[in-house]
Amino acid sequence: MTVIFPFIKRGGDHIEAPLDPNEPDPLLETMSLIKGETGDWEIVLGLEVHAQVISEAKLFSGAPTTFGADPNTQVSLVDAAMPGMLPVINERCVEQAVRTGLGLNAKINLRSVFDRKNYFYADLPQGYQISQFKDPIVGEGAVEIDLEGGGTKTIGVERLHLEQDAGKSLHDQHPSQTYVDLNRSGVALMEIVSRPDMRNADEAAAYLTKLRSIVRYLGTCDGNMDEGSMRCDVNVSVRKPGDPLGTRCEIKNVNSIRFVKQAIEYEARRQVEVIEGGGKIVQETRQFEPAKGETRSSRSKEDAHDYRYFPDPDLLPLILTQEFVDGIKATLPELPDARKARFIKEYGLTPYDAGVLVLEKETAAFFDSVAKGRNAKEAVKLVTGDFFAMLNRRGLSIAESPITAEHLGKLLDLQADSTISGRIAKDLFVIMEETGKDPAVLVEERGLKQVTDTGAIEAAIKEIVAANPKQVEAYKAKPTMMGWFVGQVMKSTGGKANPKIVNDLLKKALDS
Repeated sequence: MTVIFPFIKRGGDHIEAPLDPNEPDPLLETMSLIKGETGDWEIVLGLEVHAQVISEAKLFSGAPTTFGADPNTQVSLVDAAMPGMLPVINERCVEQAVRTGLGLNAKINLRSVFDRKNYFYADLPQGYQISQFKDPIVGEGAVEIDLEGGGTKTIGVERLHLEQDAGKSLHDQHPSQTYVDLNRSGVALMEIVSRPDMRNADEAAAYLTKLRSIVRYLGTCDGNMDEGSMRCDVNVSVRKPGDPLGTRCEIKNVNSIRFVKQAIEYEARRQVEVIEGGGKIVQETRQFEPAKGETRSSRSKEDAHDYRYFPDPDLLPLILTQEFVDGIKATLPELPDARKARFIKEYGLTPYDAGVLVLEKETAAFFDSVAKGRNAKEAVKLVTGDFFAMLNRRGLSIAESPITAEHLGKLLDLQADSTISGRIAKDLFVIMEETGKDPAVLVEERGLKQVTDTGAIEAAIKEIVAANPKQVEAYKAKPTMMGWFVGQVMKSTGGKANPKIVNDLLKKALDS
């Protein structure tokens, strides 16, 4: 049964990324500037990403975490804050946080503390959120992003801490009341807080994309922003280049990379216009409205003391051993940066092609299977060309593809050993898409083998040359007419003739 509460304005949610005004600007040369009436302005950006931990149970209870379940069907007595209920830490969630920290090249803190972050709202039945404040489970790390033009930039990660999610308030179910669904209450979140190292919307988008790629590779978060399992708070401020950091505004719960870019571009311009108009930026929380492409004020921004943080008396400090951390480290997969470097070295790919292929773990594994032991250049062309186009056209994921990596590799093999021509390969790809069959089987079933019999090809050439004396004369005056003759021979052989043999025999026949 859905619980109903009157609408109440929500309090603050999350810890801010501290911005040190005395810290020198990193990588000043990569910044983007806004042209204002009083000159250039620099954007300073920090992101707080909330990633839902992949776990079958919640952070402090055994309730399930299945997405899309009926309201209030995945709520334990702990999640509902019934009197006397005590939290019990989920070891799997701890493992996932450590795993993510290692993937971010971050320091793992062997001692961390859970704190109570106090605020009231209808979907927070405890009246506080169990989070981590001064002693998070993961300390400083770094994420390397790719910049337009082929360069890279390192974005600092300040911390990763574990916390429980709140429930969900539904404001559109009744004209005057708010419905509360507690299914999400207590779900484990990793809040990943960046340093204020980003200087434009593209860098923020690249960072968020890379972060999502890393957690997906690690299997610690599915990164589905449309389902809310990854959400982003964006801290935006502007300043004159070289000046101390300006007052920041936080744009809450942005749920797509496209919206993150739009929100940054609007908010930075808004702040410049306010300052140049004689106004002052107020530290506040803002919401992004996608329909208008604008941010709007939501509430003044609370500081840490407003939440009255203190260690949760029901939870002892979390103590990890180095052996525990090392054991998790030994199970880490090859991550995007390492795989990109290997693709460049092993397959001779360009940084751009390698970057595209490693973005998703499934895509990288698929390409690895197709390219292994084959011509990598041809594999890239086939995978990023016809194969990706087919998936996009049909709206499929790689897992749903009717053409497997094994079959795509065999298609390349058939071309490499001259069993089929490039033209036949194009036709064969379409048949593979329609049937899902092995290309070698299809070649036999449909008689698609390339004609390499010089006698048969010579006979076809002799017939075409004899039937087209005017074109033969035109060729002698203009050798580029060769292409016309090649087309005629291929047509007469159903596209099965070996193109190289055709060219060699045609030239010999026409030049004689």
